[in-house]
Amino acid sequence: MTAAADAPVPPVVKCLVWDLDDTLWDGVVLEGDEPEPFPSALKTLRALDERGIVHAAAGRGEYSVTSRHLGRHGLEEWFCDVQVGWGTKSGAVRRIAEGLNIGLDTVAFVDNDPVERAEVASALPTVRCYPADQAAALPDLAEFQPEFVTEEAGRRRQLYRTERRRQAAEEEFGADRQGFLASLGLEMTVRDATEDDLSRASELTVRTHQLNTSGLTYDADELRELAASDGHRVQVAELRDGFGDYGIIGLAVTELAADDAVLRLMLMSCRVASRGVGAVLLDHLVRDAAAGGRRPVAHFVPTETNRNMLVTLRFAGFAPVADEQEAGGPLVLAVDPGSLAPPRHSHVRVVSGTD
Repeated sequence: MTAAADAPVPPVVKCLVWDLDDTLWDGVVLEGDEPEPFPSALKTLRALDERGIVHAAAGRGEYSVTSRHLGRHGLEEWFCDVQVGWGTKSGAVRRIAEGLNIGLDTVAFVDNDPVERAEVASALPTVRCYPADQAAALPDLAEFQPEFVTEEAGRRRQLYRTERRRQAAEEEFGADRQGFLASLGLEMTVRDATEDDLSRASELTVRTHQLNTSGLTYDADELRELAASDGHRVQVAELRDGFGDYGIIGLAVTELAADDAVLRLMLMSCRVASRGVGAVLLDHLVRDAAAGGRRPVAHFVPTETNRNMLVTLRFAGFAPVADEQEAGGPLVLAVDPGSLAPPRHSHVRVVSGTD
């Protein structure tokens, strides 16, 4: 087997970053110039948007001129971020990924200029780059075909655009991060998963890597079987604030043993990682298990990206259980129900699905 065959398969694209002049539209936007969008580019915008792949722009020129042109053609609403200026395209792509809180390996870039593509590829080697004449064919490529196309995927663009408004509000608070979080009025609902939730829950197991305890993936049928089992519980977490809904952003799969509630998987969407809600969900699960007379246990499997999840577990009171470790198995951590600290004040209101 060749080295190429052994190489890991890159993740599905989450965001396509467009150059604008001679890529999205036929010409260069200047004062008095009105280039028309390429019909094939518009078809790609719509096709990928329906799959939950969002769009951003990295163009050359004056932002005000470009913004007016986007608005004039009804294109502004298609983009979660628009970076226009005279800096490097790689810098713009990096800012877009940071603003969306996604990995660069889930970003793609399309540009008519081979020099610009080469600059991005050199500075950001995990970003996949495509020439503009391939824009029409991008929806047919495997990397632009997510395994799941859920109802939530179809409105992902609006979720990200709402997030941009939150980010603008956060800037007004400056260094007062706690003040900003308190101002959001965050409310998390934790409830048992229903049939309508299973596709989204399965999608989260595939898409979420950072705040993820074990990296386990489940398809909808597996989650359905677990949810129907007396020995397991499948829960989802939804989040909303004063700006709107985030949708389903968390998942917990718990095995209910005689004396233990074992978290086989807990994850939290990267979209809300900066809201501090992962720790809130974990605290809720710990207290729920203890209230049911079971010891809270978590199985942690380290990956290249989930180090922060272990830190979150430790802050929640989970400690390694030496005599329960198995060679080659997950790290087993547990919380002593008799040593639970009193509930701390939180910027997130948690609502149980049974409330």
